[in-house]
Amino acid sequence: MTVVTDTPAERRLPDRPRVHVTRRLLPSVEARMSELFDVVLNTADRPLNRDELVDAMRESDVLVPTVTDRIDAEMFTEAGNRLGMIANFGAGIEHIDLHEARRRKIIVTNTPGVFTDDTADLTMMLILSVPRRVGEGSRLIRDGKWTGWEPSTMLGHCIGGKRLAIVGMGRIGQAVAHRARAFGLEVVYHNRQRLPASIENMFGATYEPDLEKLIAEADILSLHCPAAASTHHILNAARLSEMKPSAFIINTARGDLIDEEALIAALQEGRIAGAGLDVFAHEPQVDPRLITLPNVITLPHLGSATIEGREHAGEKVIANIRFWVDGHRPPDQVLEGWA
Repeated sequence: MTVVTDTPAERRLPDRPRVHVTRRLLPSVEARMSELFDVVLNTADRPLNRDELVDAMRESDVLVPTVTDRIDAEMFTEAGNRLGMIANFGAGIEHIDLHEARRRKIIVTNTPGVFTDDTADLTMMLILSVPRRVGEGSRLIRDGKWTGWEPSTMLGHCIGGKRLAIVGMGRIGQAVAHRARAFGLEVVYHNRQRLPASIENMFGATYEPDLEKLIAEADILSLHCPAAASTHHILNAARLSEMKPSAFIINTARGDLIDEEALIAALQEGRIAGAGLDVFAHEPQVDPRLITLPNVITLPHLGSATIEGREHAGEKVIANIRFWVDGHRPPDQVLEGWA
């Protein structure tokens, strides 16, 4: 990870900066921002298009975007020189051209660690729900087709003793491993760097350096790596073809980690047993084939959707802006080379 050399104090800062927030945040967060800053809120709560984002960047000292706001190098050029900080709401920052921000000495911050437990909880829910066919059972009741208890219908799989393969053992991956251990899962993981033995022992996790082997031997595969060029379609057709027919896939990270067409084909042909998906390749559009497949649970990107988490993230955004305005390095500054 590269350490930056420029300091926030190099830029002359206003006492009350213009802060543009691209989406609605919790009322308590917006109220506090209004007290501290000259804030522009998106009361309509609709995604800004590219031109509107550029205008917001041009007319603001601080932009507060979310993961759905794509900010590329050309947009920085069009926006001019006023923007001094991007205080991202959320931990992932793959939607921001960090290299261009760094070149222009624009500080970028995020909100790391805030949604770790929330996302891990949701992941664990899917790990439990997909093998037990909870989605199918819910639809059966909802559609009025349940005819009563029978000893040989709607049978799922227990998860105790199954092999949970985690790809990406950062904060969220570790939080999932911690929860999985309580359910008797065997935890195996792949990561860019092996974790210290003390952490492996704490989670009862085994390191597998061979990603192909990890995927092929998984009973449940859970993805927790960031979106980057190196992880795009990390689960592709070739790797899907090597998975057990009894295996389940869980993705609460980013939609483009999976080749969605290949996943749909594998599910339709019965080459894997099922999937739990909270993220998709072309959000908010979801391929209707995924929705209709009985062995798939689809959720509308709920990983971070808790009141407590969203409030905490807003507080972090405010703190980062205040540090910057006071001429100090924000505590959650993203360094070049983050991903």
